[in-house]
Amino acid sequence: MANSINTNAGALIALQNLNNTSRDLSITQNRVNTGQKVSSAKDNGAIFAIATNQRAEMGALDAVKNSMQRGQSIVDVALAAGETVVKALEEQKSLAVAISNATGDALKAYVTDYNALGAEITKALAGATFDGVNLFTDTTAANAPISVKTGTGSTDSFNLKGGTAASTATTVATSTAVTVADYAAPTAGEKTTLTGLTAAVDGAIKAFTAELGSLGTKSKSLERSLTFTSKMQDALEVGVGNLVDADLAKESARLTALQTKQQLGVQALSIA
Repeated sequence: MANSINTNAGALIALQNLNNTSRDLSITQNRVNTGQKVSSAKDNGAIFAIATNQRAEMGALDAVKNSMQRGQSIVDVALAAGETVVKALEEQKSLAVAISNATGDALKAYVTDYNALGAEITKALAGATFDGVNLFTDTTAANAPISVKTGTGSTDSFNLKGGTAASTATTVATSTAVTVADYAAPTAGEKTTLTGLTAAVDGAIKAFTAELGSLGTKSKSLERSLTFTSKMQDALEVGVGNLVDADLAKESARLTALQTKQQLGVQALSIA
C-alpha cells in the first residue's frame, strides 16, 4: 500500500491487536476474580445451564435433609418414650404375677401400684410429641400416613407411620385401671380378671416391643438416607466445580502474560 497521510494501516493493525489483547485480558481477570471459567451464560450457555440446574438440585437436597432430620427427631422422641413404657410394662408383669395370688391389703397395694404404672404408660405415650407429631397417638380422618421427604422427586418419601389409627401401644389392656370392689374377697369375675393380667401384660410387651423394633429400623433407615444425601450433595458440588471452576494457576500466569502483551501493544500503537 502506498504511503498516505490519510490512512495509517500499521496503526489500524496495532489497534486491532490491542483490542483483542484487552478483551482476552478482561476475560482472564474475570476468571481470576470469580474463580470460575463459566460465571455467566455468555461464557458458555450450555455449561451454565447444566451448572445452574445442579446447584438448584443441591439447594433442594438441603430441604430434604431438614425433612429427614425432623423425621429422625420424631422417631427418637417416640423411642425415648418407648423405653419408659417398656420399663413400666416389665414392672407391671411382676405385679400381675403377685396380684394373681394376693388378697387383702397386699392385693390392694399391688393393684394401686399396677394402676399407677398404667397411668404412667398413658402419660408417656401422650407426651411422645415432636413438632406436633406423635407416632403413638396421632390419627387423621383419612388415616393418612405420616411421612418425610427423602428426595426431590414427587414420590420420594418415607413413611414413619402407615395410614392406620392410633398405635397398639395406646390400646393395650394394661393401660386401663383395674378395679376390685372387695380386696379381701374378690368376686369370681374380678378374680378371673386379676389372674388374666399376666397374659395381658405379656401380650402388651410383645406388641409394643415389636412396634419399637419397627421404629428403630426406621431410625436407622433415615440415618442411612441422610448419609447418602450428604454424599450426593458432595458429588454434585464436585461435578459442578469440574464444569465451571477455573485453573487459577494457569489463569494467573495468563494474566501476567496478557498484561505484558497489552503494554507492548500500547507501545506498538504509539510507534505506528
